[in-house]
Amino acid sequence: MERADYERLRWRCIRRALLELDISLTRFLDNGFDKLNDEEQQVFVELADMEDHDLWYLISGQADCDDPRLAPIVAMLRKS
Repeated sequence: MERADYERLRWRCIRRALLELDISLTRFLDNGFDKLNDEEQQVFVELADMEDHDLWYLISGQADCDDPRLAPIVAMLRKS
């Protein structure tokens, strides 16, 4: 991922309506994002584009993740 794309993603992670998401996404971006392969990074970008409450329900475990592409990254976010 190019530096400019990374900075835009970082901005999206920091500027969330829910502080909990801001913290969770930014922490993961700082500590785990660079360990993901290209496909996994794209999935993280898709998750970062989700509506705040829907994403929070997934990350907090209040909703099940039925999408097999998203599930591994959601599981990583739950642990971080």
